[in-house]
Amino acid sequence: MIKTKTMACMAAAAITVGAGLGVVHAQQGPQAPNMSFFVTSAGLGKGADLGGLAGADAQCQSLAAAVGAGAKTWRAYLSTQAVGGTAAINARDRIGTGPWQNFKGEVVAQSVADLHSANNKLGPATSLTDRGTIVAGRGFTPNYHDVLTGAQGDGTAFPPAEDRTCKNWTSSTQGAAMVGHIDRMERDENYFDAADRPKLHPDAYMKDGRILIGCEGSEKSLAYVASRVGIEAFAYASDYPHEV
Repeated sequence: MIKTKTMACMAAAAITVGAGLGVVHAQQGPQAPNMSFFVTSAGLGKGADLGGLAGADAQCQSLAAAVGAGAKTWRAYLSTQAVGGTAAINARDRIGTGPWQNFKGEVVAQSVADLHSANNKLGPATSLTDRGTIVAGRGFTPNYHDVLTGAQGDGTAFPPAEDRTCKNWTSSTQGAAMVGHIDRMERDENYFDAADRPKLHPDAYMKDGRILIGCEGSEKSLAYVASRVGIEAFAYASDYPHEV
């Protein structure tokens, strides 16, 4: 069962004045009418069963409206996979063209290409919720840094061979979901005290062989992770021959 309930929401476009949202929220707490990106502060209570893309988008719209940012068309950053005669949908194709800014007005990405590049400004200090709070990531207990995406690193959907979207976001008991982290390792330099700060990005230590990943050969995500960090970072442990 997938327990993760967090997802990223992004404004795809402004809603035409007079179109109406159907829901009126009382003005409570700080407002952020210019916000166009946030990580959800509340889920639907059903794990990865979001009611499909429509249900996920509605949750984004509702949370945004509660802080004065409802005059935009909000989309959840989620992909779906091809099933039957229905084509896959890429997360990157749902979210407009940018730029996107968080609750505080900090721009996290200028464009779709920027969002999916190493130049984006996403990280533990900028990937804020719809209430302007940080998401508890590494170093916190419990850790809530997982965000549902169902997408590959470039924002495209996975092939249909293996379920990576929990039945296209309609199940909390079947399938598996690809997630991303809001506190990506290469963004974490500001988490270290000056005296303890590594001289290199953490991923550099992995790529030059100083940090190895232990794994089982049967792990389903092995091929994808290896494609991201290189096979040199993996160490396969074996007790063969088991008996002499």
